[in-house]
Amino acid sequence: MPAETAEGSEANSLSVAREKTGIAVLVASGGLAILGMIFAVTMGPLNISSGDMFTVLLSQVGLANADSVSTVKTGVIENIRMPRAVLGFLVGAALGSAGAAMQGFFRNPLADPGLIGVSTGGALAAVAVIVLGGSLLAPVLEPLGAFALPLIAFLGSLGAVALIYQVSLIEGRVIVATMLLAGVAANALAFSGIGYLTFLADDTQLRDLTFWTLGSLGGAIWDRVLPAALLMGISIIGLMTLARPMNCLLLGEADASTLGVNVEAVKRRAAFLTALGVGAATAVCGVVGFIGLVVPHLVRLMTGPDHRYVLPGSALLGAALILFSDLVARLAVAPAELPLGVVTAAIGAPFFFWLLIKDKRQGMYG
Repeated sequence: MPAETAEGSEANSLSVAREKTGIAVLVASGGLAILGMIFAVTMGPLNISSGDMFTVLLSQVGLANADSVSTVKTGVIENIRMPRAVLGFLVGAALGSAGAAMQGFFRNPLADPGLIGVSTGGALAAVAVIVLGGSLLAPVLEPLGAFALPLIAFLGSLGAVALIYQVSLIEGRVIVATMLLAGVAANALAFSGIGYLTFLADDTQLRDLTFWTLGSLGGAIWDRVLPAALLMGISIIGLMTLARPMNCLLLGEADASTLGVNVEAVKRRAAFLTALGVGAATAVCGVVGFIGLVVPHLVRLMTGPDHRYVLPGSALLGAALILFSDLVARLAVAPAELPLGVVTAAIGAPFFFWLLIKDKRQGMYG
């Protein structure tokens, strides 16, 4: 009994320590995200003080008078930098939480939404809207208005996921290995379609596509941000509710079923919510790589595998990373602007190499 009591006490202490660490990571990640939003609004060719920023924001809800702030600064805050900061926060949160869900789903720290065609399916659909939106797809897109691009990109992501899901479904169960292989094939097919549409594009569309495929928050205006924000918000909140079943899945599908988890329903829900968030994010800012890979793994290294902390931590840290990356993209070569995907890849690729080298040294690959 004394030995069992000691073991129980040690396990309880470890659990308390992990909870404290998880809460600390959430607080720190949230603080970084808020700091990133402040910097995103105040820093740029036109320097804006944080006081002016808060005065303008509070004036929107009737809590302050913005007469002391110049009309130029007010316009920049309200119409340029704030929608860009909000979009960056939501895109980072959507990609981070989707990456955490995929890593939990596959039980693989090197997984990300791109593995099951979510990103490339959305990219193919968005490229089709850009190239064919003024001609072949015009009758379909016109009634959708501002919702057209994010909605069509979401449908492209969902279509890719649905195809891969059906291919990997055997006797009512999703075979993860088959899903990964089907994802490789779907990605290749989507890239082929993107290449063909790029060939059809005119000079103006080609310029848009080139910049769009490298990722950018530069086109952020409220008319584009708000529709995509609705889809990304549903995705982020929905994925947070999967924390408990994701924790159960860490034990294996059989044990998760024993604990009352409907494994197949969780898989479908995770795939749908991932497609929703990543498709909308891809539509409004293009393809931004490595956030869904790097951020969840980094959070997991700090908090452990508990998805109660991994999912929200990945959302907040993903938002912070996108905001600071966008700041670098805007200021590094001012007055020009680097593509956002270039900055995130410069951060993510070395980290990915570090993961591979670390896993190799630990014998993961034999």
